[in-house]
Formats: sequence, C-alpha cells, structure tokens
Amino acid sequence: MSIIAKRGLKRDGRAPALGQCYSSYGVSASPVFSPRFIAFLERGGVMFEVHARGGGEYGAPWWRAGQKANKPNTWRDFIAGCEAVIRDGWTSPATLTIMGTSAGGIAVGNALVERPDLFAGAIDNVGWTNTSRAGVEQNSAPNFPEFGDPSNDTEFRGLVAMDAYQKVKDGVRYPAVLAITGMTDPRVAPWHPAKFAARLQKASTGGPVLLRVTFDAGHGLGSTRQQSDAQWADIFAFVLSTARAPA
Repeated sequence: MSIIAKRGLKRDGRAPALGQCYSSYGVSASPVFSPRFIAFLERGGVMFEVHARGGGEYGAPWWRAGQKANKPNTWRDFIAGCEAVIRDGWTSPATLTIMGTSAGGIAVGNALVERPDLFAGAIDNVGWTNTSRAGVEQNSAPNFPEFGDPSNDTEFRGLVAMDAYQKVKDGVRYPAVLAITGMTDPRVAPWHPAKFAARLQKASTGGPVLLRVTFDAGHGLGSTRQQSDAQWADIFAFVLSTARAPA
C-alpha cells in the first residue's frame, strides 16, 4: 500500500480518506504528482492506493494471482488494505470512501457489495461492474485474455463471480455511491455505471446513489483540463460530504 497525507496528520481515525485500487493487466500503480490532490490533502484528507493482486508490482505471479478465476483476490486484497488503514488510525468506516476506475470497477464494486459496513462512500469511475455482459459491448474481445471469454463455460463462470451488479441485494444499507461515466466511452460502456447506479438506487436503504454523466467525454482520455478539474472537484466534494468534514 501507498499512503499520502499531510505531514503531522493526527491518526485519530477522523480524517476523510479516498482509497483506490486498479490492479489489473499486470499494471503497477506508480507514483504521480497532481496539483488537484493538494487542496484535498491540505483539508486533512488521506489518499491511498492498495497494490492488490492483479497488478504488476511483484511481477507476473502477482498479476496472475488476480486474473480470471483468481480475480476475487483483487477485491479481497483491497478490503484487507482498507481494514489496515482503518486499524492504523488513518481513517474510519465513517470517513472512508473507495474508488475504482475502469477495470478498478471490479475491485470497488465487489468491495462495496461484500463489505458495505466498511465504507462511508464508494465511487465507480467509468468502472466495469457488469462483467457477465462482457461479450456485448464495443471493447469486449480485448478484455477476454485478462478477465475471461464468455463463450468459454469455465471463464464465463469467473465473469459472473466478479459481477458486482449481480450481487447487489435489496434492503441492504449500502454506503453513498457516486457512479461516473461519459456517453462516448469506447472502453467501458456507459451502461455499466448507469445500471449499477440504478440497481443500487432501487436496492439500498443507505446513502444517496448519484450518477454523473459527461455527454461529450468518454473514458477520461481526451477529456479537456476543465472537464478533469470539474470531475475531481466533484470526487473530492463527495468524499468530504460522506465523511461529514467541516466546511
């Protein structure tokens, strides 16, 4: 795990936190600087990344341990990382929001439905949450080697097992949710976040479920600076709101 916070932050479990996980395709989550994050950190926020199985941080074995039928390792590592951050006093279930982007939608979606008690909020950012429908979208075939081919019975069962949309249950107190999509997204069809939000709106007895749609943007690639700034402003506002941080 990588944790970023303002120097001297008191670890009393009260800080609003944003935890992220991607961990797919053997991609390593590398350090990056963004001035957009500074305002949140200066407000006492905590940001962290869980380097779960499925990523490339520990080589090919680490990647394969979060691939296809092994994909549950990814979101359970994510859950374990969030538990560790809470245990170490960085944040608490009342102030923690998790986010997954693109393939990270598998991690955030399944963490949300398996441990709704652990989070104040969850952000599904252009996330892949309805994996059992993998064969019916524009970008389907390129994902088969990583997650599974729905025409293969065994691999289709793996896709069903990682389908967060199918796991949402009526009457559960789920955290607040912000689902984000762009109508021109060529990588993760907009109906993934839209269906996930609609299902949670019907099922959840907990926090509000919001759907944010940008009609002239897609998967984040090619978004204007203004669009990116506006989206991150909404993300951090959501995190602070769910944590009930002072204005």
